[in-house]
Amino acid sequence: MIDVLYFAWVRERIGLPSEKVETGAQTVADLVAELSAREERYAAAFADTSALRVALDQELSDFDASLADVREVAFFPPMTGG
Repeated sequence: MIDVLYFAWVRERIGLPSEKVETGAQTVADLVAELSAREERYAAAFADTSALRVALDQELSDFDASLADVREVAFFPPMTGG
């Protein structure tokens, strides 16, 4: 079981701030594919992964990263300075 967190417009599109996901995904990209196949709202949120960042256990990571021993995955848009 992995805690999946959604921030900013990702949260708005999916309609949830977080959820616990039972998954067999090996990588972040596998998890995205599983979530996208669930419903249209997930497909819309993950339609363009180049517009997303991911953190595994609160450390920035890549979509090809392994989910082995990961407890938390967070998806969010790129940060902008100001």
